Amino acid sequence: MKRVFLISLILTFSLGCTTVPNVAPKNFFLADGVNPIPHGDPSQQDATAIAGPLDESRRLLPEEIQYVFTGPASIGAYTSSRYPDGRRVLWLNNINGVMKVDEQTYEILAHLPSDGAAIYTEGFAEDFIAAFNTDNGPRAIPKAGKAAAILKDLSGIYAVLDRDNRFYVADKDGSITVYGDAVEGDASSEIVIKGQFQMLSEAAGPTVGMNMTYDGWIVLPTEQGYLVAVSRDLSEHRLVRLRHAEEEGTTPQGVGYGWIRNSLAVDHAGGIYVASRNHMHKVIWTGDGLSTDEKDGAWTARYPNSTGRGTGSTPSLMGFGPEDRFVIITDGNTLMNVTLFWRDDIPKDWRQLEGAPSHRIAGLAPVTMGELNLSAIQTEQSAVVGGYGVFVVNNDPRNRPEKIPAGLLIGHLGSNPMFQPFGVEKFQWDPKTRRFASAWVNTKVSSPNAVPWVSLGSNRIYFIGARDNEWTLEALDWDTGKSDFHYIIGDQRFNSLYSGVVINDDGSVMYGTSWGRAKIRPKPSR
Repeated sequence: MKRVFLISLILTFSLGCTTVPNVAPKNFFLADGVNPIPHGDPSQQDATAIAGPLDESRRLLPEEIQYVFTGPASIGAYTSSRYPDGRRVLWLNNINGVMKVDEQTYEILAHLPSDGAAIYTEGFAEDFIAAFNTDNGPRAIPKAGKAAAILKDLSGIYAVLDRDNRFYVADKDGSITVYGDAVEGDASSEIVIKGQFQMLSEAAGPTVGMNMTYDGWIVLPTEQGYLVAVSRDLSEHRLVRLRHAEEEGTTPQGVGYGWIRNSLAVDHAGGIYVASRNHMHKVIWTGDGLSTDEKDGAWTARYPNSTGRGTGSTPSLMGFGPEDRFVIITDGNTLMNVTLFWRDDIPKDWRQLEGAPSHRIAGLAPVTMGELNLSAIQTEQSAVVGGYGVFVVNNDPRNRPEKIPAGLLIGHLGSNPMFQPFGVEKFQWDPKTRRFASAWVNTKVSSPNAVPWVSLGSNRIYFIGARDNEWTLEALDWDTGKSDFHYIIGDQRFNSLYSGVVINDDGSVMYGTSWGRAKIRPKPSR
C-alpha cells in the first residue's frame, strides 16, 4: 500500500498539485509490467498512472509506427517483468499459437505454433487486408463473415502472466496450460509447456475470464456458474458454485451468451467480483477457500436486465483507500445503465434508489450519449474507471442490415462511415452528494471496437477510433471530454478488432490489430 500512495503523491506534484485518485494496490505475484493481465491489473480498470502522449492532431510518420504480423486474434499482449538483460517480453496467445515478442523492437523471439499457423500465414492476412482496403462497405459483409469465423479457433482469450514469467492460458474445455521459457531468465529461449491443470468434471466447459488473487492463486469462472481457484504450481484447487446458478439454470442463450459471459475483478482484501445473467456476486477468497457466505463478507445483488441476456461487461472496481468503494458494470437493460454497487458494507443511512432492484446499487445512470438520445445500447466492453469517473463507448453500428450481427459490422468493417458508431460518455460519482450521473458526452468521436485506456498521468482517455475510413488514436481530456488531439494511424492493417489500448513505461501506445500488433512511438511534441 505504501507504493500505491507514493505513486499518487508523485502524480500530485507532476500535475501541479491537483488531486489525484488512489490507484489499485499492486499485486506482486503478477509480472511487473504494465499489462500482466487483461485490463491492466486485478481491479480491471483499464487505467494507469503512466503519462500518455500529448501532441497536436496529425498523421503519424511511418517510422512512428511499429507493426508485426503475429496471426489472427492477437487481442491481448502481456508485459513481462524485466529479464536479467533488462528486456521486457510481450507474451501473446492467438490462433497461431503462443509467442514472445520483444517489447521494444517488436521482434518475434519465440513461437510455439498451433495447427492454425500453417493456414493463417502472413500472405493469407495480406490478402484480407488488401480486400478490406479496396472495399469495407456493405458488399464486404460476406468477406467480414469469413474473417470473423476464424476467431472460433481461438482457444482462450484470457491469460495471466505471473512474476516468474509463467504464462497461464485457459483452454476451451476449462483446462489451464502454463507456458514458460525453456531456459529460465533467457528472453530469447524457446517456449515450453510448464504444466497443465485439467478442469474438474463437474465444472468442465468454457471458462470466460481469468485473474489472480493477491496471494498468487489463479481464479476463473465457468459458463456453468462455478468459480475455481488454482495454485500457481497447479497442485491445489478450490471450487464453489455461485448462488442462483441451480435455480436459474446455466444453459447458454446463444453463442457468447452464457450464464457468465465475462471475466472477473479481484481486490486486495480477498473480494472476487463476478457477474452472472441476473446478479452481481462478491465471493470471498479466505486464503484457503472460496466462500459465498454473507458471514464472510460475500453478497449477491440483482441488477436490471430487460434483455434477459445480462451484462456484457467485465466488472471494474472503483475507489481505494479512504475513497468510496464500488464495483461497476453496464447492466442488461435494452438501454443499458452504468450500474454501481457498494463493494463492502452498505452505508446505514443509504436509501434504495428508485427503480433499483437491490439496496446495494449505489448508482444507476442510463447511457443515452447526450444529443444522440439513444433508446437502445449494449456493449461487450468493460467500463473504464479512473478515480470516480467511468467511461463507456457506443458500439452500436450506425446502420445495420437485417439479420447482420452488430459485432460483424463494428469489427472488420468498423471504420467505414456507413457502419462506424459515434459517441462516448463519462459518468461521475460525487462523494459529497452521493450521486452518480453523466459528466460529459462527446458525440463527434468514434470508438468502433477497441477497449479504451485512461492515463491519470496525462489526464487523458485514449482509444482507437476512425476518421474518413482510416484508423486513429484519439485522446480526450478526462475532465471535459474535449478532443485534445488525434493521430491518423492508417488503413485496415491497423483495425483494433476488440483489442485494448495499453500505455507502456516509455509513454508509447500499443494495441492488437486484426492480424498482428501495432505500437505507436510518437516523436516528442509537447
